[in-house]
Amino acid sequence: MKVGFIGCGAMSKALISGIISSKVLSSSDILASDLYAEGLKKAESDLGINTTSDNKVVASKAKYVVLAVKPQFYKDTINEIKGSINSDTVIITIAPGKTIEELQNIFSKEVKIVRTMPNTPAMVGAGMTAICKNEIVSDDEFKFVLEMFQSCGLVEVVTENLLPAVTATSGSSPAYVFIMIEAMADAAVLAGLPRDKAYRMAAQAVYGGAKMLLETNRHPAELKDMVCSPGGTTIEAVRVLEKNGFRSSIIEAMTSCVEKTKKM
Repeated sequence: MKVGFIGCGAMSKALISGIISSKVLSSSDILASDLYAEGLKKAESDLGINTTSDNKVVASKAKYVVLAVKPQFYKDTINEIKGSINSDTVIITIAPGKTIEELQNIFSKEVKIVRTMPNTPAMVGAGMTAICKNEIVSDDEFKFVLEMFQSCGLVEVVTENLLPAVTATSGSSPAYVFIMIEAMADAAVLAGLPRDKAYRMAAQAVYGGAKMLLETNRHPAELKDMVCSPGGTTIEAVRVLEKNGFRSSIIEAMTSCVEKTKKM
């Protein structure tokens, strides 16, 4: 097998779907394991991949092994599989706070490790993933991992010390955006807009704004100023946001997220 997933939850399925639809690999080249038998059976049926209940089978058969279990289970999972991998295996992690050095120590031997920080919009092909590696991962191996994650969104190569900032900026931030969309919709409903239309319009506004920023490459302040007519409705809303600490609350929240990541 080319790629194996230990843990077959939502993020794994999103990545697998992207890999297959982008023709990076065929479904027959992918093997996944999970403790949840029903979920594994559904993944096999929906995606056409190979499955097993044994993590060690994935570790022994796959060239690239994605550790897609929750961070608190990393140590037990690594101890379970470390005798089944070989010197050519590339371990790919998606957990925040688990450094390459820490992972290397758990494996108790030199292992090729690629750390990634993806986010949930990968489920709809709009993910943002930051990636770094240790020195023994070859250029060709790293190129393939980049292709895997590019199949479900954008990818940025960063140094490992920046991953806590990445976690706050793109890993956790969909939650902030969802809260904002929900609040926007609540206000719209209060003003008389039907709930379904409120969610759709708020979400499209956020999506359109992000797309506009990425495609025009203009400064966000410049794009904001384009919407704020003198004496108009938008600048009045911006005034209230600033008065109530909108900008500061985001900065403080992300700073707390960074610190929490460093302590994990």
